[in-house]
Amino acid sequence: MEKNEIIIDEMTMNDFNNIKDNLSEEFDDFWNENILKSELENINSKYFVAKKNNMTVGFAGILVLIDSVEITNIVVKKCERNEGIGSILLEKLISEGIILKKDNISLEVNEKNSIAIMLYEKYNFKQVGLRKKYYNGENNAIIMTRKL
Repeated sequence: MEKNEIIIDEMTMNDFNNIKDNLSEEFDDFWNENILKSELENINSKYFVAKKNNMTVGFAGILVLIDSVEITNIVVKKCERNEGIGSILLEKLISEGIILKKDNISLEVNEKNSIAIMLYEKYNFKQVGLRKKYYNGENNAIIMTRKL
């Protein structure tokens, strides 16, 4: 194994326990630990962790619906960004949707998050809608989807 190789595994409660106390400092202040824990316990959700040198450097999840999957989040540790980890996690979520034989994969992204929007466009996601003032009552959410 190469020193900086990224390994993707299904997220366990042990993985959660290793990152829960540092979610807002090392990742982002997007959810609190209780919301992430409830997502992990949801039978319709699947979460994955990205590990480098046995340390969690990112995680991502999907909500499995009848004929599609919805990306709930892709989060990379602040000090590990711009290393391709988000792309690796996105590829895992897309392949999981294909394995589950779903028709499409969707997400919503803050209109101000141009880096994420470029990543999704690179993977053939197209804008299909808009939720006005979705984030903090201020920023719009762009709804994006792609066929699987």
